[in-house]
Amino acid sequence: MPHPIRLSDFLDSPGPDRAAVLADLDGCLLSGETVLPDVPRLLARCGDRLWIVSNNSTDTAQTLAVRLARLGLPVPAGRILLAGEMTLRTLQAERPGARVALFAASPLQVLACALGLYPDRRRPDLMVIARDTGLSFDDLAEIIALAHAGVPVRLTNPDITHPGADGTPCPETGALWAAVTAAVPRAAAVSLGKPAPDLLRRALRRAGVAPRDAVFIGDTPETDGAAAAAAGVDFVLLARPGAPARDLLQREASSC
Repeated sequence: MPHPIRLSDFLDSPGPDRAAVLADLDGCLLSGETVLPDVPRLLARCGDRLWIVSNNSTDTAQTLAVRLARLGLPVPAGRILLAGEMTLRTLQAERPGARVALFAASPLQVLACALGLYPDRRRPDLMVIARDTGLSFDDLAEIIALAHAGVPVRLTNPDITHPGADGTPCPETGALWAAVTAAVPRAAAVSLGKPAPDLLRRALRRAGVAPRDAVFIGDTPETDGAAAAAAGVDFVLLARPGAPARDLLQREASSC
């Protein structure tokens, strides 16, 4: 496993000069609604070679681009790939007009309708589960009932948590799925979110860049690192705010 380093250390290396720099979102660029240190410098250094590749399943690329612009981070929607949106777009390509039991926040609900997917929780062809902070206990019961009935599941991402603004774990889509499988142990789901390499490969195709000419920066070896390895992309592990970076670890070791 690579040692975590600060974003400033990465910026002082040749890494940002790669043909494409892929970056995770939560814990790397943002912490809640706070822009993390040196991120504006990253955008200035990389320009249109920077791509956001995230397991976010609340936003669409368009709604996230608007939010980032408000925070002073001008990344266009065309260079943002999100697990929730990509799940719906993949589903539309594979099964146009499918009847979908969609458990997701408003941006994905709107996108699903725009893509021609038909919302149906009574007799769905399949179920899509994303992160929705407004999910109720009744919704959970409905998801469990559909899983018990054998309805195929597309899980937008398997993450159990993502780091909140103060580092506190925030429940993610994988935590919801853990509750479902606790009730229906035989339930299975398909996901293109990291650690699967799908999002990274799509970013590389859009950028027209070979894996060897790209680098991916993320804060979670189990998802970001595994996805990078599967896609054949070099991986840089960033230290989360407040966590010891490599140089700190080295100084501590030398003082012992």
